[in-house]
Amino acid sequence: MKLQLFSVLPFVACVFLVNPDRTKADSSPLAAFSSEWNDARYLTCNTAADTRYLSSEEKQVIYILNLVHSNPKLFANTVVAQYPDYSKKVHLKNIPEYQSLLDTLRKLRTLSLLYPDSLCFESAKCHALSAGKEGYIGHDRKTEECKTKKRHQGECCQYGYNNALSIVMALLIDQGVPSLGHRFLCLSDYGHVGVSIQPHTSYGHNTVIDFYY
Repeated sequence: MKLQLFSVLPFVACVFLVNPDRTKADSSPLAAFSSEWNDARYLTCNTAADTRYLSSEEKQVIYILNLVHSNPKLFANTVVAQYPDYSKKVHLKNIPEYQSLLDTLRKLRTLSLLYPDSLCFESAKCHALSAGKEGYIGHDRKTEECKTKKRHQGECCQYGYNNALSIVMALLIDQGVPSLGHRFLCLSDYGHVGVSIQPHTSYGHNTVIDFYY
């Protein structure tokens, strides 16, 4: 299957410091779509919150994927339903992939959570850096280093976005991909994941997500 593929500030009250990065990590990235996403039970979806090797946006990709996994129907009825207007891409409402995504999520069972994996991350990072520097797309590793670091049983590559929600939604909608391969991988019961978002000379940005059981 060929796939083509988002400072510590002083708080003067008491004797502790608040890290704004952690505060951001603990808040739901989907709160703008529904207050239901602020339910404390969804905090368990933020499995990458304390992972130091991931950027804030890479952590958010994992967080959002886990929110999809935890409540597919709610994601469909809040995020997907509002996304065309939210993203100012109203045309999405009229494409078959968008409609089929709504149908799929509304019928989907709860899936297992994804946990960050350092080896999957190194695999994704090497490929994203190499592809970005050379300006190519696809899954073939073109350097010996990346071939050695390769670790995935499923891989998504997305081009053009560096925002976590935009990345996840592009992969889930999977416009123009007849197999819907990216959607299938994002909605599979993998247990481990690595995410890397890097610059791309042709598309501005590219994201590689490597999944592993």
